[in-house]
Amino acid sequence: MRYAIIMAGGSGTRLWPLSRKSRPKQLLRIFGQSSLLSLSVKRLQEVVEASNIYVLTNADYASAVRDELHELPAENVIGEPQGRDTANAIGLAAAILNEKDPEAVMGVFTADHMIEPIDVFGQTVTRAFELAEKYSESLITFGIKPTWAHTGLGYVQAGEPVTSSEDDYQAFKVRSFKEKPSSELAQEYLDSGQHYWNSGMFVWGVRTILDQLQQFLPESYKALQEIAADWGKDGGEKTFQQIFPTLQKISIDYAVMEKAQNVLMVALPCQWVDMGSWSVLSDVLPMDKEGNVASAAAIEFLDSRNNVIVSEDENHLLALIGLEDVIVVHSAEATLICHKSQAQAVKDLVARMERQGRQCL
Repeated sequence: MRYAIIMAGGSGTRLWPLSRKSRPKQLLRIFGQSSLLSLSVKRLQEVVEASNIYVLTNADYASAVRDELHELPAENVIGEPQGRDTANAIGLAAAILNEKDPEAVMGVFTADHMIEPIDVFGQTVTRAFELAEKYSESLITFGIKPTWAHTGLGYVQAGEPVTSSEDDYQAFKVRSFKEKPSSELAQEYLDSGQHYWNSGMFVWGVRTILDQLQQFLPESYKALQEIAADWGKDGGEKTFQQIFPTLQKISIDYAVMEKAQNVLMVALPCQWVDMGSWSVLSDVLPMDKEGNVASAAAIEFLDSRNNVIVSEDENHLLALIGLEDVIVVHSAEATLICHKSQAQAVKDLVARMERQGRQCL
């Protein structure tokens, strides 16, 4: 059977001041009435039944996530007592599913991406499930054809194809994974035609990924097996609370993907945006004739160009005069104003304020 796992544990400090501990970025309603997490679930329901969609999140967010996702069984929302990065979150989901359905194939997806069109996404994911079932020992990842020399993303280098060139959803053997490159190297990747943006989404058999974790992360594998054996039983929650926080904090890319031999990549022919900073809204929201974008009810621009404006307060007017390439984000507790080029520094600002003892989150 096919399952989908949504990773929804990040706090999203780069989307401060709207994103806070009490309301992480995956619950923000930046695009109308639906949160980023709800949009992720909606996309996946094109492929997997709601009863087979699981969400892994921080324990502090679990109640809010359950309230947000009434279409999912409450037990499908798993709150981690402490974040131990993606290798352990994915391993936990795989170990739990393995107890239930050893033949299961699971997809791993994120709660903070914008992906369109939905039907193309669904067809590509279905193709990835088919490949994972056909090549049962393989790990499937998704690559996005780059449109510019992005330095903030990892890259996947595609090797020889494993599907026909006439296939609508082509798949390739993965030659290598590349970390966030310099601007010069990113341009080389773009020009090569062989490199794709690493989407951070995957499909594989639960037994396959567990075998990889047993090989490359044996201590975590053993601990996760112990947690899964007690899952849903008396004392199971205690086992989870005691063991999970002790696991090595490591991403699935470092732990497995960069070491594994049988890795395939399916090209995802969609508009794909990682909601990693406020500046990316320029890529997904409609622009006015001066290049301004806004997720706000009341705005006015005068002699202003290429700005990003965000507010959830329908009664608060935001007015800009003579500004260019500026981000303005208004919340009831705080207002952020920064240059677009400094959007990634919001995380550093939040960390600085926390060190100073300010209750910014």
